[in-house]
Amino acid sequence: MLGLKLPSDPRWANIAKNNLQEILTDHAYCEQKAANSAISLVISFPEKSELVSVMLDIAKEEISHFQMVHKLILEMGFSFGRERKDEYVIKLKSFFPKGGKRNDHLVNRLLYGALIEARSCERFKILSEELEGKKLKLFYKKLMISEANHYKIFLKLAHKYADTKEEVNQKWNSLLEHEKNLMRELKNNKSIHG
Repeated sequence: MLGLKLPSDPRWANIAKNNLQEILTDHAYCEQKAANSAISLVISFPEKSELVSVMLDIAKEEISHFQMVHKLILEMGFSFGRERKDEYVIKLKSFFPKGGKRNDHLVNRLLYGALIEARSCERFKILSEELEGKKLKLFYKKLMISEANHYKIFLKLAHKYADTKEEVNQKWNSLLEHEKNLMRELKNNKSIHG
């Protein structure tokens, strides 16, 4: 369903289990950045009424996810660490060339969002199956469902605002190939995406 060209390395589950504080901290910042990204789309494209409405809903949901992860960190007796660079997102967002038509820029941002949500969904599925404890498993299962919905929304909006369906499909497939190579390059680390 997600269309990812390369599944996560199964060893990532062990890295996540053995570095749970790092994973949770990274996850919290991912949720915060997702909320910021949705707000940024509202600010950049205020004339697109449907986009604004949908992104405001996503921003609220993402900030509530941030709050939930932060609460979980504290409940587990962990401290909330400092933000780290997200190499995955930085490298992913360098794929499409800068400049061009404003509408192309919007479609590119929506496709980046869709792919980040897809990879998050896949990783949350792994966490829901591999982490210890019913509470953590259920927590990540619920978030997995939410990320899957966001993935669909971003792709739907990309199709809505693109000039043609073929343009979106070509860009999406190229971006998926780029992400596959990126996942190979990043290997496994103590982060949600990389």
